[in-house]
Amino acid sequence: MKKIINDRESVVEEMLQGIVAAYPEYVKRVEGFNVLVRKDSPIKGKVGLVSGGGSGHEPSHGGYVGTGMLDGAVAGEVFTSPTPDQVFEAIKAVDGGVGVLLIIKNYTGDIMNFEMAAEMAIAEGITVENVVVDDDVAVENSTYTTGRRGIAGTVFIHKIVGAAAEKGLELSEVKRIAEKVIKNVRSMGMSLTPCIVPAVGKPSFEIGEDEMEVGLGIHGEPGTHKEKIQSADEIADHLLEKILGDIELKEDEEVAVMINGLGGTPLMELYIVNREVHKKLNEKEIKVYKTLVGNFMTSLEMAGASITVLRLDDELRELLDASADTPAFKQL
Repeated sequence: MKKIINDRESVVEEMLQGIVAAYPEYVKRVEGFNVLVRKDSPIKGKVGLVSGGGSGHEPSHGGYVGTGMLDGAVAGEVFTSPTPDQVFEAIKAVDGGVGVLLIIKNYTGDIMNFEMAAEMAIAEGITVENVVVDDDVAVENSTYTTGRRGIAGTVFIHKIVGAAAEKGLELSEVKRIAEKVIKNVRSMGMSLTPCIVPAVGKPSFEIGEDEMEVGLGIHGEPGTHKEKIQSADEIADHLLEKILGDIELKEDEEVAVMINGLGGTPLMELYIVNREVHKKLNEKEIKVYKTLVGNFMTSLEMAGASITVLRLDDELRELLDASADTPAFKQL
């Protein structure tokens, strides 16, 4: 294992210290907990947004804490759900008196621990609601989930729901918009290499030099199948075909597209994938309103990519365009 770390047991703690040192104008640490919140938290009269999960997906989730996106992010150990007490501290830290929405990716441990934290907060008099993101079209059930997994589409939810909360909308409206985004977003990914969890010290799975894994999860969970590596266009076509087969977009509908790197993929390759995605959508007369290309939800050093497509309407378009300012996402 080759990694730039000190002690495999202190990776998350030292990462959080480094984030706070880099972005003190954006985030602060909840003392004693693996929780980052907005520098100005809690904001009175604003619905608080909390997300999180296992570490190893940077810049998710701490990189999206700031104006127009998340109020708090909870960092579990690498690929491990955060504990209920960590989530509870995040809820308390961002509660501005009008409720908190939890944005949870569909993994069994995340759902269980976030819901336990919500119950703890409700017992303290805090109004808490939650939504579960399940954008991955590749696998219906897995070792980690019942139903679809939550992957890179979560970033679109952070952005759009963050804009809704920033506008001062009530908790019920913020949750409605979150559920609307979840209903209209789909993703699928692939990988060329495994990744290495520091505490384990060996690759998460085996893959041949001439192979790729199609449909894997962001923790290296198995996908639909392994096959010989294909060209960028063939990969893009396959992933996009699966996505469009699920969401059934019509001609002249508008979408936002995210081409997401898994941590070890050069931007050059992501742009080549994006080229083909735009070409195919154009052929189908589906309008691309906005495109994001880069590392938004990674899997440590894994080489691979995912494609996310979000169907837009006037409401979602306006919120997607709203200003945001966080360490990993700026739109002014």
